[in-house]
Amino acid sequence: MIWNEAKECMGREELRELQGKRLAKQVDRVYHNVEYYRKKMQAIGLTPSDIKSVDDIVKLPFTTYEDLNAAYPYGLCAVPRSQIVRVQASSGTTGKSKVATYTRRDIEIWSECVTRALSMAGVTRDDIIQVGYGYGLFTGGLGAHYGAENLGAMVIPMSTGNTKKLITMMIDCEVTAIACTPSYLLHVAEALEAEGLVDKIKLKYAICGAEPWTDNMRNQIEKRLNIKAFDIYGLTEIMGPGVACDCEYHRGLHIYEDHFLPEIINPETLAPMEAGETGELVITTLTKEGMPLLRYRTRDLTSLETGRCECGRTMARIQRFKGRSDDMLVIRGVNVFPSQVEHALLTVAGTTPNYFITVDRKDNNDTFEVAIEVEDRFFSDEVRVLENLRDKVANAIHQAVGIKAKVKLVEPNTLEHSQGKTKHVLDKRNLV
Repeated sequence: MIWNEAKECMGREELRELQGKRLAKQVDRVYHNVEYYRKKMQAIGLTPSDIKSVDDIVKLPFTTYEDLNAAYPYGLCAVPRSQIVRVQASSGTTGKSKVATYTRRDIEIWSECVTRALSMAGVTRDDIIQVGYGYGLFTGGLGAHYGAENLGAMVIPMSTGNTKKLITMMIDCEVTAIACTPSYLLHVAEALEAEGLVDKIKLKYAICGAEPWTDNMRNQIEKRLNIKAFDIYGLTEIMGPGVACDCEYHRGLHIYEDHFLPEIINPETLAPMEAGETGELVITTLTKEGMPLLRYRTRDLTSLETGRCECGRTMARIQRFKGRSDDMLVIRGVNVFPSQVEHALLTVAGTTPNYFITVDRKDNNDTFEVAIEVEDRFFSDEVRVLENLRDKVANAIHQAVGIKAKVKLVEPNTLEHSQGKTKHVLDKRNLV
C-alpha cells in the first residue's frame, strides 16, 4: 500500500522542483533565525539569494555532530522556544545528548513519514501494532506510536523490558504488527519457541530499526515467526525513525525526498559523488521548523539508487550501509563512541588510557566488552579491591554511554600498543 502516492510516486523532475523551492525557503529561514548558521554562511560569503535550485546545495556548509555539541542545547533552533512542543535526544560523543527540537508541524510531518513506512510494510488501519521501542528521549517509541495512530491502527505502547508481558499482550490482544529492534524481536521469537506459543500469535509484520542488521537476520525473523520484516531508518538529529524504509522488494530504503534531501559525498575530499557510488550519506531537512539542519553528515557509508522501484515509488533508495566514516558503534540501538569510554575511564582512579572494546552478537543479542589496563598495585591487593575497581569502571561506562558493558581488568602492557593510531575497537558482528 502507498500512503501518499502523489508524493511517493512523483516524477523526478517534479520532485527536484519541489526540493529546490523548499531548499531555498529553508536556507532563508536558518539564515535569518539561526545565528550559528548565519555566521557559517557569512564566513564563506553566502547569502540566501545564492540558493535558487537543488544544484546549489553544494554551496552550503556542512553540519556535523560537533556543531550540534557546540550549539547544545537550543543553538540551532529556528523558531522561538514558545513554538517548541517536543524535545528528543540521543547520545553524543562527550556525554552530552544530541538534542532535537520539534514544532507541532514537525510532529505532524514525522507522523506522516512513519505512516508511509508502516504502509510500505503492509500495515493498515485494521491492524493492531505493538510498539516495542523505548519511550522517552529516544525517538523510537513516540515516533512509531504517532505514525501508527496517524495511520488509524490500534496501538499498544509496550516499550521495552518485559518480554513475558509483551508476549501475553501479543497473544491476548491479537497483535498483527510490531515495531522494535531486530535483535529484540529475535529474543521474542526465542521466548515464544521456548513456551511453544509461536502458533498462538497473529503477527504478520515487523518494522525493525535502531540498529544494524543483516539479510540473514531478516530471514531468521521471517522464518521463525512466519511474518514479513522491514527495515526502517532514521536519526534523532534529522527527525527520528521514518526518514526511510524498505518496501516488499527489499532493494534499498526509500528515503522521503520531499522532506529530506540526500547526497552522497566522498568523506575525505567532501566532493559530491554520482548515483550508485559509495560514500557518506548527507541529509538536508527541507521542511523541519524546530531544528532544521543543512547538509548534515550522518557518517553512514552507502550509495543511492534513483530508478523507479518495482513497487511504483520514485523516491531514491539508500543501499545497505557499508559502515561509518567515524568510529561510532550502534550497540543494542544505542550510539556508542570509543571516546565516551575513554572519558569515563579518566574519572576512575587506578585505570590507564589503554582499553579495548569488543562487540559481538551472540544468541541474537549484542555483547559489549571493555578490557582496561589498570595499575600494577591492584593485582597485588586482595581480590575484593580489584572487584571494587571493576564495579566502579562498569558504573562509569554505563553512566557515560547508557548501556552496561562487561568489564575486564588486565595488567599493564597486556593490550596491544601501537606507535601510530591505536586500534581500540573490534566489531565481530559481520553486519555488512
